[in-house]
Amino acid sequence: MSFNRMRAVAKKEIIQILRDSRSLLIVVLMPVTLMLLFGYGVNLDLKGLPVYVYDCDGSQQSQDLLKHFQASKYFNIASLVNDYPTLTRALDDGHAKMGIVIPWDFSQRLSEGGSVQVQALVDATDDNTANVLIGYTQAVVQGYSSEIQIAWLGQRGQQIQPAPVSVQTRTWYNEDLESSAFIIPGVLALVMSVIGAFLTSLTIAREWERGTMEQLISTPVSAMEIMLGKLTPYFVLGMFDTIVCALIAIYWFHVPFRGSFLTLLVSSALFLVVVLSLGFFISVLAKSQFAASQIEQMPIALQWITRILPARYYVSILKKIFLKGTPTAMLYADLIPLAVFAFVLALLATRAFHKRLT
Repeated sequence: MSFNRMRAVAKKEIIQILRDSRSLLIVVLMPVTLMLLFGYGVNLDLKGLPVYVYDCDGSQQSQDLLKHFQASKYFNIASLVNDYPTLTRALDDGHAKMGIVIPWDFSQRLSEGGSVQVQALVDATDDNTANVLIGYTQAVVQGYSSEIQIAWLGQRGQQIQPAPVSVQTRTWYNEDLESSAFIIPGVLALVMSVIGAFLTSLTIAREWERGTMEQLISTPVSAMEIMLGKLTPYFVLGMFDTIVCALIAIYWFHVPFRGSFLTLLVSSALFLVVVLSLGFFISVLAKSQFAASQIEQMPIALQWITRILPARYYVSILKKIFLKGTPTAMLYADLIPLAVFAFVLALLATRAFHKRLT
């Protein structure tokens, strides 16, 4: 294998990329666009949910309860209404995610030491949001209830007994429970998949369509030199985009990065070999840019392998490196399968490409 011939093929591919404005825009703008889109557009954090309140009591105690809701970052008291129909209409129109109804004898029952129920009407069209919202509501009410109970017992000189069993929770790796720390590392896998599988799936097909494959075949360049020469520019671009996305995640979105940057680069290189080999393999089989871009035409088994397993291992590695700072020695359960995929797909791509016209 000649390094000079491989370099010539790589130079030819670089010129082709620079001439193709569509590919150039994908390589340059897509990583930043995806990072901003997923970082700002996809947010699983339930904060500032609009709440409408129908306070039938209007006492100091009911206002204290509402202050507990307002103090929580998960709720926003959007409006105080004067009747029940207005409250239900706000839920129907989607202006409120929850409605709170405080009964007329709220303060009276509390002063007597009795129990009182506050009604919470929850919009459950999104069951996941509704379940989380119910949990937040129960936590706020339980906190307020505990304060009332302590105050009531203290006024009567009774000793407050601590609960026999309690739980103390601490969140690790994503202390602020920010969804961006969960989503953004996975964008790296998405960026590399598009650059690797999509752009390289067109490289050989483009040669067949433009009639330049015959010229390549007539040269002394070997099949391996053609493959490596064509994939090298995309490998460099993929690693460059990986670094750009990682820097945006760390310094723009402030995603914690506790692992090794070298491990990130090595695992990214392995995954990039997987998607580059897959794209090259598709391009060799398709022999047309349109067919090569239609991933749905691939066999179901191959779709399952390429879309789920390699990306799953890579995303697992990314989250462990970013959030947990897992050392390399503890990543072999993900690195080894990724290396196997890289080897198998690279071998398939090599065997599939031959220097002949048919």
